Amino acid sequence: MTGGRWLTGGRVYPQIAARLREQIVAGEFAPGAVLPSEAELCRRFGVARNTVRRGLALLENEGLLVTVPSKGRVVVTDSDAAPYRYQQIAASLREQIDGGTLTPGAALPSEAELRRRFSASRNTVRQALAVLERDGLIVAEHGRGHFVRG
Repeated sequence: MTGGRWLTGGRVYPQIAARLREQIVAGEFAPGAVLPSEAELCRRFGVARNTVRRGLALLENEGLLVTVPSKGRVVVTDSDAAPYRYQQIAASLREQIDGGTLTPGAALPSEAELRRRFSASRNTVRQALAVLERDGLIVAEHGRGHFVRG
C-alpha cells in the first residue's frame, strides 16, 4: 500500500514502476539516491519480491536506475560518465556487432575468453551478455554459447 491505496489489477509490476517513476521525476529519489530495499518495497506495496523486481527491471530498462553491487538500485545521474564494467563490455560487443565484425549467426567469445579479455568476473560478463540478449542482439543456446541474432 502506498498513498493509502493498495495496488490492484492484472499486472501490478507496471503500477509499481509507474509509482516509482513518479517519485523519481518529482525528486523524492534524487539522482544518485539509493532506492529502498526490495524487502522494503514489498512491504510498502504489499506484493511479492518477484513483482517488485519486475517493476524495478522496467525502470532499469528505461535507464532510470542502475544496480550497483553492495549498494542496491540507484537513480541514474546526468553525470554518470564512467559506465559500469558490464556496460563497457556490452558496449564493446555491441560495437563489434554493429560494425560487422561479429556477423549474424557468429559465435561470441566464450565467457572465459571475455573474462580474460576484459579482466572481469563471471557475473560481470554474464550481466553484459544479459543486456545484449535483452536488447535482442544475441541469443543463448544451452551448452553451445552465445550467438549474434540473425
